[in-house]
Amino acid sequence: MGRELSFIISSLIKWGIFFGILYLIFTNFGTFLIILFVIIAIIYYVISQFKKKLKQGNPNGFKFTFNGQDFGQAGQGTHGNFNFNDFEQQFRQGNFQHGAANFGEVSKAKEFFGFTSDPTKDEIKKKYKELARKYHPDINDHGDELMQQLNHYKDVLLQAYPN
Repeated sequence: MGRELSFIISSLIKWGIFFGILYLIFTNFGTFLIILFVIIAIIYYVISQFKKKLKQGNPNGFKFTFNGQDFGQAGQGTHGNFNFNDFEQQFRQGNFQHGAANFGEVSKAKEFFGFTSDPTKDEIKKKYKELARKYHPDINDHGDELMQQLNHYKDVLLQAYPN
């Protein structure tokens, strides 16, 4: 914040000097000083009001800390069915897959696509094209809900069966 503010102030000063010299060349010096004083007073007022608003939001400034124990029950690092300690361990080992679909969602996707066994990537793409023609709202009178569901389930299947 400090660097940005100093950059803005230095830029204003540079441009102010440039336009000030031009103004002095073409006009009265007394009028220039009055205008300069008013501009400086306005800038000072705006900056002071901005600082007040920042301090009112949080008097100690913005501080954010994250502690996995904060989310745990009785300091055990668990919350409901989710274990933060296992999550951290899997994440550090590289076993973490962001957004991995659960088994129920994969089953729904397979049922939606009409698969009875585990499909390959090519089978998913082929069936997707077939169903896209069937459910596309521009071709048929269906709403776009089926197409959105088709796209979602295609992503679920491709994530569950990448090969």
